[in-house]
Amino acid sequence: MTDFLVRLFIKDRENVQDGKVRTAYGVLASIVGIACNLLLFGIKLVGGILMNSISVMADAFNNLSDAASSIVSFVGVKLAGRPADEAHPFGHGRYEYIAAFIVAFLVLEVGFSCLKSSVGKVLHPESVRFDWAVVLLLALSVLVKVWMALFNRKLGGRIHSKVMQATAADSFGDVLVTGATVLSLFIGKWTGLKVDGYMGVIVSLAVLFAGFNIAKDTLKPLLGEAIDREVYDGITAKVESYEGILGSHDLIVHNYGPTHSMATIHAEVSNESDIEAAHELIDRIEREVLRDMNIFLVIHMDPVEVRDASVVERRRMVEEIVEELEPDASIHDFRVVNGKEQINLIFDLVVPYSYDNAHEMELVHRIMDRVKGQDTHCECVMNLENSFVQKK
Repeated sequence: MTDFLVRLFIKDRENVQDGKVRTAYGVLASIVGIACNLLLFGIKLVGGILMNSISVMADAFNNLSDAASSIVSFVGVKLAGRPADEAHPFGHGRYEYIAAFIVAFLVLEVGFSCLKSSVGKVLHPESVRFDWAVVLLLALSVLVKVWMALFNRKLGGRIHSKVMQATAADSFGDVLVTGATVLSLFIGKWTGLKVDGYMGVIVSLAVLFAGFNIAKDTLKPLLGEAIDREVYDGITAKVESYEGILGSHDLIVHNYGPTHSMATIHAEVSNESDIEAAHELIDRIEREVLRDMNIFLVIHMDPVEVRDASVVERRRMVEEIVEELEPDASIHDFRVVNGKEQINLIFDLVVPYSYDNAHEMELVHRIMDRVKGQDTHCECVMNLENSFVQKK
């Protein structure tokens, strides 16, 4: 069904990097979500009234909030698809994250409202009327929600959409919520226990948990998060694949939306390279990264000593020591300054964010001791930096 709907409503569906195609995916997901959730809301509301069940009605209003969320997602996707302009040169892609954050607040609001009603039912329990027709309708709604979860997860994965992935997670949560509701109906029928209010509390807490997770996941790109390892490896491999580029470091990626990213990187070139030729190479890499990866890349060129054997050997020595002591650390911008009494090895040391000051100082002293152990004339002068990439 998912592939059928995509083929029916989305032209050029494979070109997911195109803004118009991405917007079409978002519009399709939103319309499907609105239609399905309004249908489920009507079914569950009527069923909840007929059975006098607060947990069923809580589940119904959860679906109504999901319909509202789909409307917000629709607006967010449409706004995110607007082209860049003078005031917003990097586009409007972050509207999608803002839409997902609003969705999270809608889910939380429904959760709090249902929790309040459910607590009232716990304090003042009422009998629930069991109806097989309503139970079958609830079972049908579970199947619909499973399909919606898979539908949004598939489309969200295809276009890397935070909104769709959040919707998929919310739909899977709804499956558990409705399942708990049905369970409470059977417990009441078979045992006579008035557990409807307690199940309503469980449903409400599940809704609140889903809303909290959606908000947390959406805040990450808005606040700024570490570079995804796959993106980091992809950009690094692309830059270092060009003849004349000896290495790279200090990659930073700024996320302006799911399809709008800007990055900066330091590319290492031989200190004997022709400046004009190296500059031409850098320009070509920037153009081709934009064309092939849809990332606006700015490259800073770093000269590296390649002929002085003593410098090359000492850099190799330090790299091996750092790799042995801390595999997640690295060095760059290495240079050697020869003095009368000592040889200064000057470089930047990149350590994981998990390191506190004590760990940093411990690693620095261990590196200095190991270097001294191999060459008593060498002194290390290190500038500490943190990595901008997620751990493997």
